[in-house]
Amino acid sequence: MMKRKLSVGLDVAGTATIELALTAPILGALLIGMVDLSTAFSNKLRLEQVAQRTIERVQQNGFTTGQETILETEAQTAGGTGSTADLTFWIECNGVRQTGSTAYTTGCPNSGDVYGRFVELVIVKTHTPIIAARFSQSNSNGTMTVRGKAGIRIQ
Repeated sequence: MMKRKLSVGLDVAGTATIELALTAPILGALLIGMVDLSTAFSNKLRLEQVAQRTIERVQQNGFTTGQETILETEAQTAGGTGSTADLTFWIECNGVRQTGSTAYTTGCPNSGDVYGRFVELVIVKTHTPIIAARFSQSNSNGTMTVRGKAGIRIQ
């Protein structure tokens, strides 16, 4: 009788199966989380590439204020469904930012000012995670906002 009690305590035939059953949900949640974060990061990289391509186009062809909506539309199309693009341009006169298309086209008020013309594109898209969880960067509805940004000094 004593031998039988000892043999039951030493039996480890199903231990690995039970341990796997206990850890499988945790490992599955980690896998889904990694896939979700990598998808969000991939979306961010794609938006940054779209913004950089738009700025490269400005660099190659130059920029006039009439091209703003065309470039925004092309960036939104390249960014995919649900993306919004905002192209801003400005001139700096002696380090002071002057906004508006009139200031951009006419230049600085004083002829001796050091100036620079700038163009910047910000493209934004909402990423919906597989499992809606609250992260520090998530919105109130559980989605995440990813953005790409690129800019250039033209002159």
